[in-house]
Amino acid sequence: MQKLFFLVCSLLISSWAIAQDNALAGNGNVKVIKDGRVDVLIRKQIYINTLAIRNQAGFRVQVISTNKRGDANEAKARVMQLYSDYRTYLDYQAPYFKVRVGDFKSREEATELRDKLSSLFSGGVFVVPAIINVSPDKELSNEEPY
Repeated sequence: MQKLFFLVCSLLISSWAIAQDNALAGNGNVKVIKDGRVDVLIRKQIYINTLAIRNQAGFRVQVISTNKRGDANEAKARVMQLYSDYRTYLDYQAPYFKVRVGDFKSREEATELRDKLSSLFSGGVFVVPAIINVSPDKELSNEEPY
């Protein structure tokens, strides 16, 4: 019985090895059969990636740092009313609430806004390094042509 089992196993293994050799000896072409929905998903993911906001090192203008949430919300609302074209962020770093404005790649760009905001806030307005959000539209508009 063991000899019969051993014989059957060796025949199966040798036929599998021959099949593998025949597959490798071909001309190297592989036929891929895939669902057409895979291409749709790939295009959708590429579209999502181009719309995604990318993070990079940059600068923001900090207008207030306080341990009172109400004061921080008031400062944020005032900045949003006066400078609606800049994104405004309320960050919490215990125990302080910090209101920061803008996404600037260079300190010089942030300094221009700091000068405008310094007359509105008495506690001091500072340019601070931060991880900023850059949309693909901004990235493309800031690139120099070749």
